[in-house]
Amino acid sequence: MRNRIERGFTLIELVVVITILGILAAFAVPRFIALEGQARIAALNGLTGSLRSATALAHGMWLATGNSPASITMEGQTITMTNGYPSAADITKTLVDYAGFTPTAAATTNTFTKDGAGTPANCSVVYTAATAAVPASVSTPTTSGC
Repeated sequence: MRNRIERGFTLIELVVVITILGILAAFAVPRFIALEGQARIAALNGLTGSLRSATALAHGMWLATGNSPASITMEGQTITMTNGYPSAADITKTLVDYAGFTPTAAATTNTFTKDGAGTPANCSVVYTAATAAVPASVSTPTTSGC
């Protein structure tokens, strides 16, 4: 009689491995889904810092040129200044990259909303141009809809 050596996994072993993988996936998938919202918040915080830095840099250039020019040039871009700060329409010209955001300019504000957010209006940051009495400002980002 011949001895047969069989190789491979039994059905029970395969079922146990598939069950273990299913349990691990049930815990891992929600964690990866939550990372998408965290990534949007991180991008929004990064843009907020960029807006604040660009505002300060443009104001510094305005001061260095004598406190009176109606516009300054940064990186080849002409930026209209309002009371020493970039206008709401031209704040985008001070940023190198704002990909992934949609800017919406109004008379004195420019709202940057994150593309792909669950509630875009609640995943945004607002730049407010300067008035005669108040310097330009960048709002605290709204992250409840990210």
